[in-house]
Amino acid sequence: MNTRTRSLSVEIRWMTPADLPQVLEIEEASFEFPWTEDDFRRCIRQQNCIGLVAEAEGQIAGFVLYEIQREQFHVLNLAVAPGMRRRGVGGALLRKLADKLTPTGRQRIRLEVRETNLAAQLFFKSLGFRAIAILRDFYEDSAEDAYLMQYTRPSAALEDTAVEQHRWRKAG
Repeated sequence: MNTRTRSLSVEIRWMTPADLPQVLEIEEASFEFPWTEDDFRRCIRQQNCIGLVAEAEGQIAGFVLYEIQREQFHVLNLAVAPGMRRRGVGGALLRKLADKLTPTGRQRIRLEVRETNLAAQLFFKSLGFRAIAILRDFYEDSAEDAYLMQYTRPSAALEDTAVEQHRWRKAG
């Protein structure tokens, strides 16, 4: 069996300042325009910004940084170490976040994806995210657009559909 496609057993925990060297390595290996150490420190100092890391095989395999907002979680940054990709790490991080969604609280996860990052778009789509808007000229480092993608807690999605169907019936 090809080890690159074998799923990993991961443990997800809170990100700590001691994790930053490994997180920065993953970030720099993953993005053309990576966050700096100051970007990470500034983010995790904020009360509403949370970082999680996935550990596998004795090292950090990936991370997610997200912002807690009134009705949703907003993913600010997510990356998986190149040697750990396609082995369930990113999915485990996002499932951990999705498990925090509740019927009476936060019911959505939103994030932005570069229009040129087809691999990420397909990954998020495979987890139930869908593109809901195009954000023109979104990035400061380039003139690139982004897709705003959203995952909605399943029963919340059904409730949204029922409300929308009711609106259509009422309007018709």
